[in-house]
Formats: sequence, C-alpha cells, structure tokens
Amino acid sequence: MNETVRQLDEYFAGKRKNFTIPLLFVGTDFQKKVWNKLLEVPYGKTVSYGELARMIGMPKAVRAVANANGANAISILAPCHRIIGSDHSLTGYGGGLAAKKLLLDLETTHHHNLFDE
Repeated sequence: MNETVRQLDEYFAGKRKNFTIPLLFVGTDFQKKVWNKLLEVPYGKTVSYGELARMIGMPKAVRAVANANGANAISILAPCHRIIGSDHSLTGYGGGLAAKKLLLDLETTHHHNLFDE
C-alpha cells in the first residue's frame, strides 16, 4: 500500500507516467480484457470507446466496452480516464467529468517532461 501511495503521489506531482504496481482485476473475463487493454493506452494519449473495442478485437462491442470501462474499480492505475467519446468529448467517468478533465490536463501538461519509470 505504501508503494501505491508513493507512486500516486509521484503521478500527481508530474514525476511518474507509468505505474509498476501489480494489479489484480476482479471481474468477468470480458471486463478483465478491457481493463488490461487500458494499461496499453499511453500516458497523455486518449482513445475512443470504439478504438478500445477494436483494440480488444471486438469492434461492435462499444457499449459493452464502455460499461466495462465504467466498472473499473482501480482508475488512474488502470487509466479509464483516457477513454473518450468518438467525437473527442469527455464522456462518462465514475469520479465525474471534472476529475476526468483534471487527469487528462495533468497528463497533457507533464507529457513531454517526464521520465520513464
């Protein structure tokens, strides 16, 4: 837990873009597939729900992908905030759209200044 707090502090301070904490996803096989794919969306980048559905090889499962994304219990570590609407709008985030915007703004601001961990 201490390591998680340390890495989150570094993330919010703009000093970390990758987490090295082992994650244990608890959910359906489909949800785990979506959540694991979230880990591949790079810091400072966004993809749409449709793009995420294509990334898991299920291009027609956009709604199911969106539902799985919304059920992610370890946001930030599994960066569901990086998934946006196909029109580039900030849609759906358990912490609220203001929090989603804050996280994306944080990553955009620090994107070019960070070192890899």
